Amino acid sequence: MRWKGRRGSSNIDDRRSRGGRMRIPSGRRARAGGGLGLAGIVVVLGIAWLTGVNPLTLLSQLDGGGSYQTVPSRSQAPQTAADDETSRFVSVVLADTENTWGEIFRQGGGSYPEPTLVLFSGSVSSACGHASAATGPFYCGADSKLYIDLSFYQQLASQLNAPGDFAQAYVLAHEVGHHIQNVLGILPEFHKARRSMSKAEGNALSVRVELQADCFAGIWAHYAARQRGFVEDGDIEEALNAASKIGDDTLQRQAQGYVVPESFNHGTSAQRARWFREGFRSGSMDACDTFNARDL
Repeated sequence: MRWKGRRGSSNIDDRRSRGGRMRIPSGRRARAGGGLGLAGIVVVLGIAWLTGVNPLTLLSQLDGGGSYQTVPSRSQAPQTAADDETSRFVSVVLADTENTWGEIFRQGGGSYPEPTLVLFSGSVSSACGHASAATGPFYCGADSKLYIDLSFYQQLASQLNAPGDFAQAYVLAHEVGHHIQNVLGILPEFHKARRSMSKAEGNALSVRVELQADCFAGIWAHYAARQRGFVEDGDIEEALNAASKIGDDTLQRQAQGYVVPESFNHGTSAQRARWFREGFRSGSMDACDTFNARDL
């Protein structure tokens, strides 16, 4: 990725240093825009929070977003130069998602309320509850914040076999996708609907919301590549590889040697790669209506 020398986001809350000064986001907080002209999107259901039923353990309090299996959290370690480099990287990626979604919302007659990215080490408290690094990156709709322990990126490369800076960018763009769903009202609507659903029904709908977030990540990649020159040869392949490595079938097979399709709540490897590719190809939110898609 051609990310160095670009603007970083001001919406970063760095909580990695115990007792250290906390950087409070100074970016504007615009109201969420009204109708965005998204045929088939504003009428669909979404998800407020996902629960794990297998080794893909997720925090049950989260409003959507924890999407990855990780190892147990480590004790807090001193920050390194590599940590600082990675924090600058995610700040630049977040800023570019702000550019992309800000323009999309303006074109639809609204304004984009930018989320805050919280960097933490080991564990963190959010409006959705307490989380450890083992949860993986997640989005909390109750406070409109993304949360990530940057050590996850090491696990993404070494344990999940998904290296590369664009793979890392995809992870962040996916969580931003959950924020878009929250802004559109998709997550809160599902929060109400799933109360009357069985676990299997809830899992099935969870798959559709995760695939939509993958598609939204692809939309960001579309504009990053075609309008702002972020993308280099091989970058999209890195994202597609990452999407495939975190499919429910792949993770379950690695963890337990077999798959349980009715427990899937994020989508198969093929589905996750397909919907990222669809967002990247089209650059259109209308193309991301996973809820009305007959075949995922």
